[in-house]
Amino acid sequence: MSWRSTPQFLPTFWRGYRMMFPLWLGMVPFAVAYALTARSAGLSLWETQFMSLTTFAGASQFAAAGMLGAGASALGIVFTTFLLNARHMLYGLSLARQLPLTRAQRTVAAQFLTDEAYGMVIVNGPKDPGGLSFPFLLGAELSLYSIWNASTLLGSVAGAALPDPQALGVGVIFPLAFLGLLVPLLADRISLLVAVVSGLGAWLISRFLPGGLVILLAGVGGALLGAALLTRYGREDTA
Repeated sequence: MSWRSTPQFLPTFWRGYRMMFPLWLGMVPFAVAYALTARSAGLSLWETQFMSLTTFAGASQFAAAGMLGAGASALGIVFTTFLLNARHMLYGLSLARQLPLTRAQRTVAAQFLTDEAYGMVIVNGPKDPGGLSFPFLLGAELSLYSIWNASTLLGSVAGAALPDPQALGVGVIFPLAFLGLLVPLLADRISLLVAVVSGLGAWLISRFLPGGLVILLAGVGGALLGAALLTRYGREDTA
């Protein structure tokens, strides 16, 4: 039986899809800003849209568009976008531990995975009536994929008539969303300590390295610290 014919696939998919609606407000202006950046760098409407359809990585698309406009080499663009997306390796490892997937499902999930979808699914997936599942994950991923691409097209077609996305002040939406996901997970002193140390470490590393590596290194360091503390003090503090 394929995953598309799994009972309750569509209801579970739509629950994941609808879960991401509150984040659409923050996604729209950033996709529009990407489209404006890409068009000003000389990309055509179709090239701008094609990158959103195939790459679907906000920060990497901004970087790639800017570097294309500056005449950067293909190798330089690939290396930069790789560094910006290095954190996705951690997301994949985390999901693989909690959600068994077939090879085909892993390929699809990896293509559409984003920071926001990962965070929302990890926190809310276990609370879903069907549990953390591939349909729920795919719904969350494609929810953001659809609004990102629709907003890219909007920015390409009508960007000149739209207000400056930075002036709308929506940049605070994603950090607040992740903070809201983090707070309920700080249920004990070890979790709180790991969160604080990881946050400080990320802040320090960000002074010297690009964002993708910052999250990767801070995430690995936080995981190792958490494992060390649990090994030394046991789980009685988390009870």
